[in-house]
Amino acid sequence: MVSTPHGDARLVGDRSRHPVATLLLGHGAGGGIEAPDLVALAQALPRQGISVVRLEQPWQVAGKKLAPRPAVLDECLIAAVNSTRVRTPLVLGGRSAGARSAARCAPSLGASGCLALAFPLHPPGKPDKSRLPELDAADLPTLVVQGERDPFGRPEEFPDRYDLAVVPSADHSFSVPRRGEISQEDALGIVVEATLEWIVREVVGNRIDR
Repeated sequence: MVSTPHGDARLVGDRSRHPVATLLLGHGAGGGIEAPDLVALAQALPRQGISVVRLEQPWQVAGKKLAPRPAVLDECLIAAVNSTRVRTPLVLGGRSAGARSAARCAPSLGASGCLALAFPLHPPGKPDKSRLPELDAADLPTLVVQGERDPFGRPEEFPDRYDLAVVPSADHSFSVPRRGEISQEDALGIVVEATLEWIVREVVGNRIDR
């Protein structure tokens, strides 16, 4: 457990034996660290030299059903990162609300990159209420992984300045139709492969180039 200003959070680490980067992931407002995409990354990336740490926010640890306001999430994320000793480049990421928090906090935490899984660009049906300024504020190499039919923001709604990986037929949870063009396993495979390739290219590669 990790102490934060709003209660104890939990960090679940899947460490690589010879890490070249560390990916810290936050969960969304509608689920926890057992979300399929977060689990898939935690299982696959350590074998490729990337340690994965999943942050369970205090409200989830306490069994509450509603997530607190964004400022509280950010304070807990900052406390969790500051309690974690990382010797490798840190990529701060998460899914949905966790991606928003990561983008807001990444610059102040010295992150080398930001991973936005299913970034909620706007509330469903309300494209005028854009949260793009939050993503812009990260001001770091950023990868957006978005489902093709995500009602919180379709891939074509994101500016070209972001690296973007599209999961065909997927919704906000990266779920795909049973008889769709790809299987659920393939959908999660896209999330993992896109993340791995991007971290190696934009984070690990940039460090070597320096």
